[in-house]
Amino acid sequence: MYSSKEISVFDIIGPNMIGPSSSHTAGALRIARLAANMVKKPIKHVTFILYGSFAMTYKGHGTDRALVAGILGYDTEDKRIKESFRYAKEAGLSYEFQTDREKKDVHPNTVDIFITDEANEETAVTGISVGGGRAEIKKIDGVEIDLSGDYHTVVIKHRDLTGVVASITHILSEFSINIAFMKLYRENKGAVAYSIIEADDAIESSVVEKIEELPSVYQAFLIEKL
Repeated sequence: MYSSKEISVFDIIGPNMIGPSSSHTAGALRIARLAANMVKKPIKHVTFILYGSFAMTYKGHGTDRALVAGILGYDTEDKRIKESFRYAKEAGLSYEFQTDREKKDVHPNTVDIFITDEANEETAVTGISVGGGRAEIKKIDGVEIDLSGDYHTVVIKHRDLTGVVASITHILSEFSINIAFMKLYRENKGAVAYSIIEADDAIESSVVEKIEELPSVYQAFLIEKL
């Protein structure tokens, strides 16, 4: 049976974009932009580890410039993408690219992104480019997740305790937010967990601030629809 989640116009014609390849430029940019949204303090250094076809062709297809542009917060139509290295230097952002051509059990367009902020705190994100300029985040700090950026999203890092999710959904109800999808991922029972809430409508920053006041919540990140 046909499902709207299986195919979209994006899969057929791709997004408006700068660059020669939707998978290697637009998709890569979206991965990095999603990753950057999960860091609240200014970013000072990023290490990108590229796998599969990313590792083979990242310079020729502009994947390197697209990844840096995504960290800088550019969208896929931004003409600054081609000069993202220069803009990163002006912004005081350092970066490096590494390739791993030995690992085979990964999606062909995979990148690990290690972000260090000005407080020397590190965030690790794994993302894949799935075609048509679309991207998915598959891991945050080692916890397997599934995040696309196709919806207005709140990512909540919290302790895996009874009642935390109920408290989160109560706040969303207070703000009249209609949840399209809600997914829960955890490291181990009682350890770190991530709740990902996707909504049809834009979510105000005040919602995130309210969620972060909950005693078992470590951080909450607002990710605007890409």
